[in-house]
Amino acid sequence: MTALTTPALVRTTCPYCGTGCGVLGGPSPVTAGDPGHPANHGRVCTKGSALGETLSLENRLLHPMVKGERTGWETALDLVAARFRAAIETHGPESVAFYASGQLLTEDYYVANKLMKGFIGAANIDTNSRLCMASSVAGHVRAFGEDIVPCCYEDLDEADLVILVGSNAAWCHPILFRRLTDARARRGTRLVAIDPRRSATASDCDLFLPIHPGTDVLLFNGLLAHLARIGALDKAYLERSTAGFPATLAAAQQDAPDVETVARGCGLEVALVEAFYAAFAATRRVVTVYSQGVNQSSHGTDKVNAIINCHLATGRIGAPGMGPFSFTGQPNAMGGREVGGLANQLAAHAGFTEAADLDRVRDFWRAPRLAERPGLKAVELFNALGEGRIRALWVMGTNPAASLPDAARVRAALESCDFLVVSDCVAGTDTARHADVLLPAAAWGEKAGTVTNSERRISRQRAFMPLPGEARPDWWMLTQVARRLGHGAAFAYDSPADIFREHAALSGFRNERRLFDISGLADLSDADYEALDPVQWPVPAGQRAGTARLLTQGRFPTPDGRARLVPVRQAAPAHAPSTAAPLVLNTGRLRDQWHTMTRTGEVPRLMAQAAEAFVAVHPLDAAAAGLREGDIADITSAWGRARGRVRLSDDLSAGQIFMPMHWTDEAMPFGSPGRAVNPDCDAVSGQPELKHTPVRLSPVPLGWEGLLLSRRRLRPENIDYWARTPIEGGHAYRLAGSGAAEDGMERALHLLGDDAGRAELRDQRRGIFRCAITDDAGRMLDYLMIAAPGALPDPDWLFTMFASTGPLDSQMRRSLLAARSSGPVVAAGEIVCSCFGIGSEAIRQAISDGARDTAALGAALKCGTNCGSCLPELRRFIAAGEGGRERAMPCFLPS
Repeated sequence: MTALTTPALVRTTCPYCGTGCGVLGGPSPVTAGDPGHPANHGRVCTKGSALGETLSLENRLLHPMVKGERTGWETALDLVAARFRAAIETHGPESVAFYASGQLLTEDYYVANKLMKGFIGAANIDTNSRLCMASSVAGHVRAFGEDIVPCCYEDLDEADLVILVGSNAAWCHPILFRRLTDARARRGTRLVAIDPRRSATASDCDLFLPIHPGTDVLLFNGLLAHLARIGALDKAYLERSTAGFPATLAAAQQDAPDVETVARGCGLEVALVEAFYAAFAATRRVVTVYSQGVNQSSHGTDKVNAIINCHLATGRIGAPGMGPFSFTGQPNAMGGREVGGLANQLAAHAGFTEAADLDRVRDFWRAPRLAERPGLKAVELFNALGEGRIRALWVMGTNPAASLPDAARVRAALESCDFLVVSDCVAGTDTARHADVLLPAAAWGEKAGTVTNSERRISRQRAFMPLPGEARPDWWMLTQVARRLGHGAAFAYDSPADIFREHAALSGFRNERRLFDISGLADLSDADYEALDPVQWPVPAGQRAGTARLLTQGRFPTPDGRARLVPVRQAAPAHAPSTAAPLVLNTGRLRDQWHTMTRTGEVPRLMAQAAEAFVAVHPLDAAAAGLREGDIADITSAWGRARGRVRLSDDLSAGQIFMPMHWTDEAMPFGSPGRAVNPDCDAVSGQPELKHTPVRLSPVPLGWEGLLLSRRRLRPENIDYWARTPIEGGHAYRLAGSGAAEDGMERALHLLGDDAGRAELRDQRRGIFRCAITDDAGRMLDYLMIAAPGALPDPDWLFTMFASTGPLDSQMRRSLLAARSSGPVVAAGEIVCSCFGIGSEAIRQAISDGARDTAALGAALKCGTNCGSCLPELRRFIAAGEGGRERAMPCFLPS
């Protein structure tokens, strides 16, 4: 493989999930999957296929800003350095902090970590990766002695049984899930889903265990006890390669003396538990995939170790088609872990507990003020900020005001911060509103460096677009501040290649047993670095080829070479439901969105899946709360309140509700579940509990609802409820309020301002109000309609009309005031296939016309023929068309 395919297309890596797909980028801009990248072989998901639509400069931060005023780089950087220096001199090095992001490249992360821990002398650098993978890191370290992912993607191809625990891979890692379903079709691989929610993944698996939230430890302790009971342990492997088994088994047997106890505690049918246990026991090649449903828990580390214990006890690790496999959430969460981006780590997988680690990093960096104890983890860091213990904070490429739990407390802390710096590529975020200094960061397609994916594969991100305005890479900003703080000699980098070489050299420096070692890449020339092909660590000195699968010899990077089985017990969640808060709030991702939607939320076809934040509610719970489909509900906890549109769903058990994580105040005030989520954290990893918050539901009383289409990006502060969605030609704003419909009309018109070119219809008796605003040439600028709650017509025809840039004719004007299309309208329904814009009604019609499988649907409509992330949903439509809500996949019950 070479660095370039043609002069116009550059090989780079997708900036979304931890799959690490290779993509081709060009200056047009265009993007496509890279067929030569081993992570995806040319496939991309809906988000990846839309990358070229996210490269607009609208809403970009392009110049340094101080207190809302544009300034130059010299002035901004001088101020940042001066305020950090003053805080350090007055209050000590632990009074300052960095909060970084899995969106940073490894080189950015390395410089930030080195500056904070090596030369400022405190370990107060943490990252939003704390919110997604910290429990996995802690579980790896406890079991293996190091943060090691032993598997590779080829293991997904070679496994006979894959267990997905707390992983909606069909939506969150769709390219990897497609790999699993391909393996099932090719060689009969069986898939098990363990999840409280019947997600797209669960609906497409061979066996689904709808477990009670938080009972994963009990289920896997039960599996370990069952394996011991039937003699299915690998005693030779336990004797040769592990320690701690007797105590671990005793803990498991106390928790789970029999299958009936497990089933009762997990809320499962005994037959389902028996089927799962029998399949694991009878299958040698087992991969257990786990993700945020395991990690995002107040007992996430114990859940990780409960899974790893079962693999160690049966020797199902270090060989093809087997092992525990953490699917990473962010594109470079792994790279951040390699350089010590978490507050309890040092660079190159070193830690704070061993003097040799401290000496090694101190000597390599020549950093006499190296931090010698862990810093503040994410939730702790923002608590300290609110308490005044942190005086200066630099937030890099993330939005903690929206993504952290107990958001009101986080926002208050940001507002009270003595000095807040935010470096980002986006001008308006919930966090940026509190900043004293805004620094314009280079975005994907403009910056260069490396990222590491879930299988330890290091890939290049390459720039294929020029830096816009005064945007600069994060490593450059950090280096400039380091020099102003007096550390110029240690930060004399001129390029990402300089930083990468140092990072690689440190990984091999006095390395006696750590598996993370890429010192074989430490002598790359600039040209070698530019042309670097994807490679999996370790890459020790003297090599350039990587290592796909680890732990193949049953030796671990611990002092005695043995893995540790860790005794864990099932524990209750930190906060239980009560009469005041009887429901459990679960949060997660949608198929077509990424994090807080700063990229994907600007793409109309990606927003078609869900235009507003919503809350999925079981019909019984909705009825008890007085809610119907489409109502707006408040979700209230002891920590705050969120808001969403109600979707009735029996994919959850009664007592549970689900909200997607993506909305922020920029798109929909109170749409972020972080406003309600509890801040309790895992005692070992510091990862917050984002999957289990006791809440109550209540209807939001409404007097009117409205739809506003505008060419402008607005912020309807005078409206009780609003949600902004990009559409072709502008933005759609869904509005609602508690007053009379006429009041809603006046508020919306006040938002629009000038009434030149306005045509109105007002019917006070029926509460119907409509207004179209045109420019001098008769082109539509804004359109507004107000009606009683639930009475707005389907707006699809309006979006089509609004996308036109031509003048309105008389018939169009009559249609707008009548809020009715002048011609026949075919309802699209909810968009199922975002790649081709195929809605549910077209799919149902094709099934009615004879399509009986996904291949037939693809032939008729093209849905499912690109990325494949809609295939689970297509199968559900087919099943419903065959007479049931869902066709049961083949269930392998014990014979």
